Amino acid sequence: MSYESHGGISSRVALPARPRHIRWTHAVLRLAHNGAVNDLDPLDPLASFAALLTPEGRGLLDEVRGTEPERELAVATRLRRKHPAALVSAALGQARLRQRAAVKFGAADADRMFFTPNGVEQSTRASVAAYRAARFRELGVRSVADLCCGIGGDAVALARAGIRVLAVDRDPLTAAVARANAEALGLDGLIEVREADVTEVSTDGYDAVFVDPGRRGGRGRVFDPEAYSPPLSWAVRAALKAPVAALKVAPGIPHEAVPAEAGAEWISDSGDVKEAVLWFGTREATREAGSVRATLLPGPRTLLGRGLPDPAVRPVGRFLYEPDGAVIRAHLVAEVAGELDGGGLVDETIAYITADSATPTPYATAYEITDRLPFNVKKLKALLRQREVGVLTVKKRGSAVEPEELRRKVKPQGPHSATVFLTRVQGAPTMLLGHPAALGGQPRPSVDG
Repeated sequence: MSYESHGGISSRVALPARPRHIRWTHAVLRLAHNGAVNDLDPLDPLASFAALLTPEGRGLLDEVRGTEPERELAVATRLRRKHPAALVSAALGQARLRQRAAVKFGAADADRMFFTPNGVEQSTRASVAAYRAARFRELGVRSVADLCCGIGGDAVALARAGIRVLAVDRDPLTAAVARANAEALGLDGLIEVREADVTEVSTDGYDAVFVDPGRRGGRGRVFDPEAYSPPLSWAVRAALKAPVAALKVAPGIPHEAVPAEAGAEWISDSGDVKEAVLWFGTREATREAGSVRATLLPGPRTLLGRGLPDPAVRPVGRFLYEPDGAVIRAHLVAEVAGELDGGGLVDETIAYITADSATPTPYATAYEITDRLPFNVKKLKALLRQREVGVLTVKKRGSAVEPEELRRKVKPQGPHSATVFLTRVQGAPTMLLGHPAALGGQPRPSVDG
């Protein structure tokens, strides 16, 4: 049921205090509210990045650490009296990237690492990379060829799991950043960074292959797996040559695009779907072909597909269950419904499960439903006023109404809170009002729209 970078072997960077080949340029600094303009020299980004690794560059990075956007102009003006303008600009740009990267890598690591704008955007969240590295370790993997390694986030997680890594990327700047990150985190003894085209690199002798193809083009995200860089078909051929392999793909990959030789896993972190991974294995203990799973972090908690038929549609009961996004992407709503007493769908095209009794499950958030009414804003407004609801969480599935628009129309006021679901029930536009159910330690969901 369907519901709604890549580049022979290089060692650590060793550079003079100020390389003579660097072309210093005068950076044009704008006020912070005009956007992020501080970055590496676009004329020679590799040399500009190399300058950050010199003693002068590292000293500047320490000095600008934590600079707030509104203070960038004043800080840049002061520092440019003693340092080249381009180096100051690069340091401030790196400081801003580190602040952004803290969400994915944690402040402690982000403050020591180096980034590019694409690297921050496309790198794997540290918690997800650590989970995947642990899976490799459990499968007996001791060495991995990390193809399209980017800035090295996955290589770092693998090395911290005690796995030797060959990290390959064809872009010189990206490879330099990955090498600097391995050294900054003290992992360069386990990580070899190679600047090369991944399609020309031999992975013989490695226990496993991990491929993270580029999924962005000049116009943004790429949704066709054959438009990945390199294409998914090439990555699959590389995976099939290895004893164990994992391919990171977009979570929206169609199930029919998953190769028959692979198992598919959808991963969420704190409720947000982050990625899908195609696992391959020729060893008896690692055969994944045809398997489907959803993994929820932190935990991890993994739900394995059992090939259950679609759940039946039934009347709305006392409880409504909202499956985790990874569960929905993996098409495992039936497996969650099967864990509940009398669990069924509110509509054949909507991934909301309903039941008459409360059953704790880590794979869905439960709500106790107090009211059901046909879609009618005036009736909802009157009901909320009667209940003195001032904090309204709006969730929707199968509805075109925007949450903020609805909140503006009903103008919730009062000391109480509630959740309203805008959905379809057996084909009819419906509003379900309720609140998070307390089920044996199930975390209360945050207010969202």
